[in-house]
Amino acid sequence: MIKYFVLFCVCCLPARCEPQKRPNILFFLVDDMGVGDTSLPFLYENGKPKRIPTNDLYRTPNMEKLAKTGRLFTQAYSYSVCSPTRISLMTGQTAPRHGVTTWTHPKKSSVDTGRVQTKTIRSPGNWTIQGLNLSLPLLPRILKEAGYKTLFAGKAHFGPDDTPAGNPLNLGFDLNIAGYGGGGPGAYHGKHNFSAAWRSKNNHTWDVPGLEEYHGKDVFLTEAITLEMKEAITDAIHQKKPFFSYMSHYAVHAPYEVDDRFKKNYPQLKGHALAFATLVEGMDKSLGDLVRHLEESGVAEETLIIFFSDNGSTFQTNAPYRDKKGSRYEGGLRVPLIVSWAKPNSNNPLQREFQIPSNSVDHTVVTCVDMMPTILGIAGAKAPKDTMLDGVDVSPTFRGDATFKTNSTFTTHFPHKHRNTLFSTHREGDWKIIYNYGPESWELYDLESDPFEKKNLISEKPEIGRKIAGKLIQVLDEQNADYPLVLKTGKPVKLDLSKI
Repeated sequence: MIKYFVLFCVCCLPARCEPQKRPNILFFLVDDMGVGDTSLPFLYENGKPKRIPTNDLYRTPNMEKLAKTGRLFTQAYSYSVCSPTRISLMTGQTAPRHGVTTWTHPKKSSVDTGRVQTKTIRSPGNWTIQGLNLSLPLLPRILKEAGYKTLFAGKAHFGPDDTPAGNPLNLGFDLNIAGYGGGGPGAYHGKHNFSAAWRSKNNHTWDVPGLEEYHGKDVFLTEAITLEMKEAITDAIHQKKPFFSYMSHYAVHAPYEVDDRFKKNYPQLKGHALAFATLVEGMDKSLGDLVRHLEESGVAEETLIIFFSDNGSTFQTNAPYRDKKGSRYEGGLRVPLIVSWAKPNSNNPLQREFQIPSNSVDHTVVTCVDMMPTILGIAGAKAPKDTMLDGVDVSPTFRGDATFKTNSTFTTHFPHKHRNTLFSTHREGDWKIIYNYGPESWELYDLESDPFEKKNLISEKPEIGRKIAGKLIQVLDEQNADYPLVLKTGKPVKLDLSKI
């Protein structure tokens, strides 16, 4: 009996001593994709999906498959332009706190990309033009220290090339594929070396680096970085390390160039409209290719996919919401979010531990600021003690935990020039307040009854307006926001409650 007992203990020992396996994470980030730029409906009315015209125009079958196997979010938010969102993804901090409140220049930290001046006020000159502060606790660095292989591919836009933030390797990524300080590619075609020099002589500001082997070849940028990421994932698997794959596409950002692989699918379109549709489909093909690669590599059941976008649509409008990228309205802020295991299997130990309801929908407010703490929580990693995080771990919403509640708030601050200029917004529950610094005016919307922001209620409901405006002022002051400045005195322009 003693012999058999010892044998039993020896046989069980490896299982007892083997550490809990951690999931691989594929964070699939699209550039400038709105909730209407897909065949998958993100608009829900009375609990049911409502299709809009663009759902029948664009072709995104792999997004549809991902939603069927996982969970779709109808109220996901990013900032209205690129860099603020991307730096919040790395830090878990809001844009007013980390200071990068507009997009950063691809090359020079001396260039103020958001400078604007009216008759009475101007944008602040002390916003964090140099981009991401590398001294902050950063998502890839923490994951790397926790034993993850950290892989980067595509658009970075964390800071200009003349700063350390211009290179993703300085953030803690083990590998940088095609990332630099720019927010877009010079060209999408390998035959043009992914450079704008073919159409603008000697213009190399937007050259995509590190893909020289594809130069002169008939290959689209979306495909090239997908091929490179597949190879990087294979290497990580061979090293027997869990991996964090930050697959950050340049698509569907300008320049609007046709991906000839999908041109035949849109005979009714031409020009930029045709190019945009092919950019969308090419991005979706990349998603499908990566999922298949995970399956063929035998790690799909252990890989969690998070599909996200960095701001609203830039092409037309972020239908059906008002306006688009760069805007104070929901069209600039609402983005697609889908979460799923690459290959669902309820018997997989990791999936038993972290179950994602298939073909499910969630209406919780989830933001780009929440992504860092959420990913760390899923990976079993922790930020250093006393790290300032504005976001929260919303992974319970991924699992469909109805008892989990967020505070349903999201604050934006844009004291700069873009499509819309000099504004701050705050969502509190179903109410949204907007302050326009130029005319010193307020707007108030009830997003439950008026999600498309057609009726400004500030005159009808001033009490509610003052309450939500007070919350906005409190948040901005607490996060040390950089306010616009009075032209004559140089003093900060604060939000004026007396205008309500």
